[in-house]
Amino acid sequence: MRIPFLSAGRKEFVVEPLAEADSNALSLLHREDFSRPWSADEFSSLLEQDTVFGFGVREVGHGAKAPVGFVLARLAAGEGEILTIAVARSHRRLGLGWRLMDAVLRELHGERAEALFLEVDETNAPAIALYRRFGFQEVGRRANYYHSAEHGPSGALVMRRELRQRNDR
Repeated sequence: MRIPFLSAGRKEFVVEPLAEADSNALSLLHREDFSRPWSADEFSSLLEQDTVFGFGVREVGHGAKAPVGFVLARLAAGEGEILTIAVARSHRRLGLGWRLMDAVLRELHGERAEALFLEVDETNAPAIALYRRFGFQEVGRRANYYHSAEHGPSGALVMRRELRQRNDR
């Protein structure tokens, strides 16, 4: 799936599947937001797994460009899970996170998954607002799951979105 679009800032982007070759760029992006960022080897190892998939968003232009945002997810036993998602600070508020989540949902609907789970830092108000707009609901909490220099320890909200109606099963 390759989806071109214009952002709110009138820049041209494309959402496309991630490849193992993106691992270094993903690691650099992950470093911007996570106190324990994943290494390129960790991303590579995940992308090798049959149950893991992801999408990157790239700015359209001359030559190959590294992703400015990405989402990595897993599908197992009919349930999806967002493993991680990040958008470069320089490219926020352009709708890229929304496009990435939409790509995951499209993939999971195509696979007839039943639900999608994610965990989000309870202090990350923009991400929580995005997930709620997509219909996610809080189903649990994990105390002291995240730690950052800015906020110290914080909890994670466990969120779920149903993907199939009861009568679809």
